Amino acid sequence: MITVSYHDTVNVLHDLCHQADDGVVSSPFERAEWFHLLVEAGLKPLIVIAKEDDRSAALVLKAGTGHLTPLCNWYSFTWRERAPLGDLGDRLLLEIARSLKARGHRVTLEPIPDENGSATRLAKAFKAAGWMVASEPCDLNHILHVRGRSFAEYWAERPGKMRTTLKRKAKKVRVEILDTFDKAAWTNYEAIYAASWKPEEDEPGMLREFARAEGNAGRLRLGLAYEGETAVAAQCWTVENGCAYIHKLAHLESRKQLSAGTTLTAALFERVIDQDQVELVDFGTGDQLYKADWMGETRHRYRVDCLDPRQPKAWSALAKRLVRQTTARLAKREAQS
Repeated sequence: MITVSYHDTVNVLHDLCHQADDGVVSSPFERAEWFHLLVEAGLKPLIVIAKEDDRSAALVLKAGTGHLTPLCNWYSFTWRERAPLGDLGDRLLLEIARSLKARGHRVTLEPIPDENGSATRLAKAFKAAGWMVASEPCDLNHILHVRGRSFAEYWAERPGKMRTTLKRKAKKVRVEILDTFDKAAWTNYEAIYAASWKPEEDEPGMLREFARAEGNAGRLRLGLAYEGETAVAAQCWTVENGCAYIHKLAHLESRKQLSAGTTLTAALFERVIDQDQVELVDFGTGDQLYKADWMGETRHRYRVDCLDPRQPKAWSALAKRLVRQTTARLAKREAQS
């Protein structure tokens, strides 16, 4: 018999989040510690757990009524379900989807990966539970599969303009890469970010505590580039389970002519490829043009938007969706004619 329970504390996730039941190694954004940081940043959790005997599945959501969304923020590269593979996991997710109708008229899940089947699996579960489901790409993730290459081999494949820039500008700055958290270095990072072209940080304290914890675990790669004694570029990466994650990067606009960002990025790629020997580099979400120069492939992140047609509060959104879908079909038909 499957039972479904609701929880308002992320402590219940510790036994679920250390290793995924589907065999996919957890990313930083799937650990219980990550959800603790989100809660400390002010988000309120709603943890839905379905259990049969000693097997469990969970959706980690934000508390709310009406329209439910994942417990994540703009620092999160991905969000996904926690469930065993196979029929049992599918049945557990189905019961969660059914139970959520008592909590709201709409559930919007994003950004979900599908290279592991998560987006497809969640859409299937909610459809089977009677929700009207629309699944579509919502963002792009740039990645690099290293495939055993050295940094020199990887660099030889980069665009000629990048290689020329590094050759001309590399000696103009000094690069430092830290594996542990350093308060002074992080202060430099924050100052550079604040003076860069980047938008204001949403929760800088959360990112600082994440970097501190990753440094304590030996997973942090905090890169800084200096002109003399002045820090002019900074980047926050982490490395674990054969993957390097590029979380944040920024440089001083006033020192743009130094191309310190290019020099620092190249140094960090060299570090994670040749020393950490990662198999994958993940540049997070966003389709900025510069990412394509550094990476090799892209993959979609998906939004699975679920509406309960039996609830009047969902009808307006359902009507708008129908109009969009009809318009898109007509436009496609016209383009093909």
